[in-house]
Amino acid sequence: MNQRQLAPFPVTDRVREALAVSLRGCEELIPEDEWVKKLARSEATGTPLRIKLGLDPTAPDIHIGHTVVLNKMRQLQDLGHQVIFLIGDFTSLIGDPSGRNSTRPPLTPAQIKLNAETYYRQASLVLDPARTEIRYNSEWCEPLGAVGMIQLASRYTVARMMERNDFHDRFKAGTPIAVHEFLYPLMQGYDSVALKSDLELGGTDQKFNLLMGRHLQAEYGQEPQCILTMPLLEGLDGVEKMSKSKNNYIGISEDANTMFAKVLSISDTLMWRWYTLLSFRSLSEIEDLQEQVAQGRNPKEAKVMLAKEITARFHSAAAADAAEQDFINRSRGGIPDEIPEETLALTDGPIGIGALLKQAGLAASSGEGNRLIDGGGVRVDANTVSDKGLKLGAGTYVLQVGKRKFKRVTLA
Repeated sequence: MNQRQLAPFPVTDRVREALAVSLRGCEELIPEDEWVKKLARSEATGTPLRIKLGLDPTAPDIHIGHTVVLNKMRQLQDLGHQVIFLIGDFTSLIGDPSGRNSTRPPLTPAQIKLNAETYYRQASLVLDPARTEIRYNSEWCEPLGAVGMIQLASRYTVARMMERNDFHDRFKAGTPIAVHEFLYPLMQGYDSVALKSDLELGGTDQKFNLLMGRHLQAEYGQEPQCILTMPLLEGLDGVEKMSKSKNNYIGISEDANTMFAKVLSISDTLMWRWYTLLSFRSLSEIEDLQEQVAQGRNPKEAKVMLAKEITARFHSAAAADAAEQDFINRSRGGIPDEIPEETLALTDGPIGIGALLKQAGLAASSGEGNRLIDGGGVRVDANTVSDKGLKLGAGTYVLQVGKRKFKRVTLA
């Protein structure tokens, strides 16, 4: 380690503020004292720190749980540091064994290319593209070749590799471990060497791989990076981690109205956790807001502010305003400004409401339409329907099923 580079510099108020930003919502910052020295050196010399986040394009779309670590990147970016968004196109060929109890099938180059095409576009909704360095680890991994790979492998022992929980547990259980899986943490660690990173971010499940970067940088005579891990975000239910498979997620490509409504559906307790991990408001602003709620302010007002901030980030401020108004309209039984429209032909005179719901695609069958009416979930022109024998003649009607399904139907 280059001790001269880590010589003490004054720890100013700006350094302390930067440390507070770094620690906000994080699980671990290792080692914190080294990070303070790096921040102080950066402040004194005016040299931005290099902050790396690597993501393997294993799937084409991400949800807001994935953006927790991107938010941290943006906070550090706004402090003036150089952030590096690394797409692991080479490491995806190996497959990350983190947390897995079986060998992960590697992706094909075609799958990786397809997924990588959307990754940076989605990340740019959080990061500032103009100040983001985007890299692909195939740049330095492919030129390594067989000789370079062997030399890299000599920098770490099998005994140390087997200390990793998933490898240890699989070995103890007699579950096969393929040799190529040992290459993944080595290659991820080598990314830090190639990029000369000062800090690497990741989820808590990536701690072993992040520490590998520190080890290999020291092996190659570089100043070791610090590592910062972020927790996994709880989903809409407030219990399980956000996951599409658990249907407790908000996709960043979902429409603005759905995104806004989903944020409003979370509990008041979970709201503050989301504020810490997802909002770009300062901690002092959030603390002030919490105090206002504690003093009697309606917590729904705070939740609306969070919903609008998140919706605006992935759409626009105008879309967030419109989503708020749409939610108000729905809550009051009002009719949204934009709803699907359809014209249906009247062949035998007025049509029964159950059959109309089926034809309009709002119910799977006339019988289901009648059951929805029994449950009080059907409205015509904002009026609740209680008579299953209702028939509608020529004209234009707004049909509503539940809180979110609308259609303007013209019978002619």
